[in-house]
Parts: sequence; C-alpha cells; structure tokens
Amino acid sequence: MPRTILHLDLDAFFCAVEELHDPSLRGKPFAVGGSPQERGVVASCSYAARRFGVRSAMPMSRALRLCPGMLVISHHRGNYGEMSRQVMQRLNDLSPLVEQIDEAFVDISDLAEAPQAIARRLQKRVNDELGLPCSVGVASNKLVAKIATEVGKHTARKDFPPNAITVVPPGTEAAFLEPLPVDRLWGVGPKTAARLAGYGIRTIGEIARRPEADLARWFGENGRDLARHARGIDDSPLVPEHEVKSISQETTFAKDVRDDQVLASTLRELSAEVGQRLRRSGLAGATVRIKLRWPDFTSLTRQVTLPQPVDQDEQIYALALELLGKVRKPGQAVRLIGVGVSGLGAPLRQMELWGERDEKARRLQTALDDLHAKFGDRSIRRGKEH
Repeated sequence: MPRTILHLDLDAFFCAVEELHDPSLRGKPFAVGGSPQERGVVASCSYAARRFGVRSAMPMSRALRLCPGMLVISHHRGNYGEMSRQVMQRLNDLSPLVEQIDEAFVDISDLAEAPQAIARRLQKRVNDELGLPCSVGVASNKLVAKIATEVGKHTARKDFPPNAITVVPPGTEAAFLEPLPVDRLWGVGPKTAARLAGYGIRTIGEIARRPEADLARWFGENGRDLARHARGIDDSPLVPEHEVKSISQETTFAKDVRDDQVLASTLRELSAEVGQRLRRSGLAGATVRIKLRWPDFTSLTRQVTLPQPVDQDEQIYALALELLGKVRKPGQAVRLIGVGVSGLGAPLRQMELWGERDEKARRLQTALDDLHAKFGDRSIRRGKEH
C-alpha cells in the first residue's frame, strides 16, 4: 500500500514562543540564545533578523555585527518544552504513527481525507490554538516530505514566518527533486557536494541521470543510496518512539573559572536541569558523567555506573561533584562544564539503596516539580546546604 507521510516543522520555534510572551517583538530583528559577552550562540532568530544574514548556530557576537540593532533574548526553556508537547498532542490526534526528533513525521496513509486538507487542518490548529507558525510537507516517503517542507519555507517571503504547505503527489517525486541542489539530499554535506561538483553534478536531477554504477564506484554503498534518493525513493520506516540514549546539559563560562564554589553551584544547576528532564520523560539513568573543557580547549569526560538508575537532582549532583573532585586539580581553570545521564530506562524504587532520608528528598523533589510545572522552572530553587 502506498504511504503518505506528513512532515511538520515549527518555523523559528524559539522566536515564535518568545513572541507569544512579548507580542511587541513581532516584526523586529531579534535572536534567542546566549549573551555575546559569554560566547553565546544563536539558537533561533526572527525572520526580520535573517534578512541581515543572521542564522542559527552563529556566534551571537557575529550576529550583532551583521545586525547591530538586533535584540538578544535569553532562553525560557520550560515554555519551549510545554509548547512542543502541545504540538505533539495535535499530531497524535491525527495518527498514533508519529516520529519526533527535532521535527516530526506522521503517517497519514490510512486517513480518507485528502493530504492537502489534512495539512491545512493541522496547520490551522497549530496556528489558531497555539499561536505558532509551522510549515508542512506531504509526500510518499520521509525524505521527500522533509524536502517539500524545506522548499516551501525557502520560497516563502523572507521577512515573515513561511507557514507553508507543500504537497508532492505520488509519482512526481523525481520531477519535484530534479532542479534542487544536491545538498538537499540526506547525507550530502559540503565535502560530498564538492566531490559531486568535481564530476559536474550540482543538481539532484543530474545525480538521477548518472548510472548507479558510477555513483557506487565513487561513493561505495552511499552512492547507491544517492541514486535511489535522487529518484525520490526512500524506504526508511517511520519510528513512532525515537529512543533517547542520554540526557545532558552543559555551559561554557564567559571567563575561565577557578572558584570551587562557582563550579559546584554550576554543577548543581546543571544536575537539576538534567533531573527535571529525566522525570518529565519518565526516565532514569544508571550512568552519570561529567564533561570538562580546559582553557587550552582539550576536553575529557568521566563517568560512574550505578547498580540502580537515578533521576533525582541531588543524587546526580553528588555523583557529578565526586567525579569533578577526582579529575580536577586544586585551582585548575575550567572553560566548559557539563552533566549527563545515560543508560536510560524506567525508574526503579529500592529503599535499600538510598534509604529513608533520600525517600523524603524524593517527595520534596516531586513537590518542587509540581511548583515548576505550575509557575515555571525558575519559580523556586533548592537552597544551598551548609
């Protein structure tokens, strides 16, 4: 049975959420991300800022040079997660076959309604009920559906969120892809694009017209994938539950830090963020690790694996602090520090491991989580212990 796959991408998602909090930002050049004085980068930028050449992942200092009047907005992480969950609820209303990574794919093959109508109805719900712009692509497979979304966004006005819908009818995949540049295909980065250009190939259609044997000779098995993808053929399955292998959080300091208390305080905050994300996902992890980067940019990780998975802030923090003490020399400067938890699975509850005192701490953590859910992540914080 032919598949129909819908791909949804939230347009400048972080910026759209910030505009909901502060409508005066609409139409203005602004970026969400870290401070330019603290080596911050652009997480997302408004379409007004993009007209000046500002892009995601760009150093914030460079973005401000390109757009001197641009506003810089710090993250409100909890709001992003909540809005993302609400979008996913609407996707699950369409079909239980939903795959979410950074964006989302939905298998709508079994729905009787026309794909264009389904896309319009979903987009309208996200627009009207959540106030978020989104672009949608529909095709017979994941590859073409995602490229359809990208093409729709690219051809829209550059100073407004595109909110585009692009449908590629079955049988027209190759014709749709034919004029597009080769780097629209999965797996074609700058190096592969440069090699293809060396063979006189710059568009997807030019790949499709090459014998598969040539591409296999040049790129091995990846060449065979290129040949199939260039003709719009993609058999990759939709995976309803994307496995999360680890949850981590890190920060780069504005200035290298030697102070033990500052490092410990930062570890506590990072551990709290990781713990909260674990509990929201219904997960716990058996391995806690830290990541460090010294001023000379060398990096290292250290980890410890436990007999029982953990999901509590204080447990993660205690283990991270112990790892830090084992690897860092007294007074040694730190440029970056991070905390992560892996070996994820369902939480286990064994009083023998942590004891009655830690069970009380667990109940306190649950109460704090309830307050954070109601009033925001920064509404209340655990005090320092002396």
